[in-house]
Amino acid sequence: MRKPIKLFAFVLSCLVTLNSYSQTIPVWKLQDLKSVIERSQTPTIINFWATFCKPCISELPHFQALADKYKHKGVKLLMVSLDLKESFPEKVSSFAKKLKLTSPVVFLDESNADLFCPAVDSSWSGAIPATIFINNSTGYKKFFEEELSKEKLEKEISLMMSEKPKHKKIK
Repeated sequence: MRKPIKLFAFVLSCLVTLNSYSQTIPVWKLQDLKSVIERSQTPTIINFWATFCKPCISELPHFQALADKYKHKGVKLLMVSLDLKESFPEKVSSFAKKLKLTSPVVFLDESNADLFCPAVDSSWSGAIPATIFINNSTGYKKFFEEELSKEKLEKEISLMMSEKPKHKKIK
């Protein structure tokens, strides 16, 4: 009787592991993205990438590893695919599964970079990879338009989390 229970537990754990890397990737518009930037209640990292971008591909495993490391401290990671519409959903989904991305991945369905880039950060030229760090509880916001090393990413996460909350003065 014990062997079937152990086998069942093993099969169940394998299925959970396999399914944890496959996710439904929603389609977002600019308003969805702006909402997260403005309303996030936890330290949040938003990374903009594409499957055709070699620097993006290089840094994504670091983002996932550090998001896992700091998850217990409330850090959230959102990975925003800027792939071409022809790559969605098949290529983006299979890519996320191949890299074992467990943080949320969304596909930004916006073709006008002149509209969505300044909505993220006024300095963004549209180049990727790009990343914004937000901690609305402290007023922290920092934008990078470059590939981030694991060390630089971890340093930025620490800065985002260590800044003291800004209190509004009551008059």
